[in-house]
Amino acid sequence: MKKIHITIPLSSHKIVELIDQYPNLEKITCSKSLYNRIPKKYLEVLNDLSIEVSIEYNQGAKEKYLEEEKDILNLSKQNLTPKEISKKLEIPIKRVYYLLSKHNNVKIDNYKRKYDENTKLIVKSMKDDGKNPKEISSKLNIPIRTVYYILNGR
Repeated sequence: MKKIHITIPLSSHKIVELIDQYPNLEKITCSKSLYNRIPKKYLEVLNDLSIEVSIEYNQGAKEKYLEEEKDILNLSKQNLTPKEISKKLEIPIKRVYYLLSKHNNVKIDNYKRKYDENTKLIVKSMKDDGKNPKEISSKLNIPIRTVYYILNGR
């Protein structure tokens, strides 16, 4: 190998180890913060050995589905659900949700609630009519905890 990227600070021992491991080494790259911590003497010694040390950013995960990203957005504009997009493009559904939320700045909420807004209104109106939570629970066949949850406005 002629070029390597390091993620740990260079020390005299590490330099010797790298030279032994890679005898044809010509270039060492690292992040800017790591480069700033390398002593000048080490940089000079490496330069004398014809090994260049430079800053290069190799951070974060590489985009795996970059090509499909436009397809996902186009299919979304055609009102396909994330599940349908996932099947059509053979991409994990989590990735589809991530890209849609990233580009649309919208949180996709597919959580199906057990009790709809109409049921909630009935519970609240029964409370206003003077019924206690236990009576509401038994009449609507809803757990008492749920009645309290609805009445507390959550």
